[in-house]
Amino acid sequence: MNKKILIVDDEKNIVDILKFNLKKEGYDTIEAYDGEEAVNLALSQNPDLILLDIMLPKMDGFTVCRKLRQSISTPILMLTAKEEEVDKVLGLELGADDYITKPFSPRELMARVKANLRRLIPSEQPKENTNSHINKYGDLTIDIDRYEIKRGEETIELTLREFELVKFLAAQQGTIFSRETLLEKVWGYEYYGDVRTVDVTVRRVREKLEQDPANPQYIVTKRGVGYYFNKI
Repeated sequence: MNKKILIVDDEKNIVDILKFNLKKEGYDTIEAYDGEEAVNLALSQNPDLILLDIMLPKMDGFTVCRKLRQSISTPILMLTAKEEEVDKVLGLELGADDYITKPFSPRELMARVKANLRRLIPSEQPKENTNSHINKYGDLTIDIDRYEIKRGEETIELTLREFELVKFLAAQQGTIFSRETLLEKVWGYEYYGDVRTVDVTVRRVREKLEQDPANPQYIVTKRGVGYYFNKI
């Protein structure tokens, strides 16, 4: 079954360009032209990925993102015509997985779409036993198969990207990874991407996982180098 992508933009010419490029790559598309329609379609149609413009009638993209993150973890790629730093960071803080600035090339668009959709494909590595994909780190339990993290008995709500980041770092405790390496390994970008995306995602994860985000126990910063998962 083809992956289904929800395109949200109030400019029909932008929607048509996105539809053309996505369909050429074999994706199915559905379209929304305002924020309220976007929320309704996202919740009723279960798309595999959402391309979400910021400047929308009825409800802006930031509000749409915040509402959707209350109930679904579908990858959200925000589209913006602005270069302002605050827009990019705010989108990520609200739970977007990535952003792309207009005008963008079809090549960059498809690279980002494919990279985000790859995170949806289950691992094909063989399981050695029924518990092989359940790992404990201190009071954290990571269930790889269920894409679930618990702190004690409490389930921590993470987006797919946030989960992938924790899973990757935890699997290699104590190893320091640069932001560029994390973009490649977790986001899937070899030449596209902004390292600030990593910083904002780490901050969001800490706010959810850590008892004291200002003094993290799990994901630790190695100043001037990158991040690592602390050996516990």
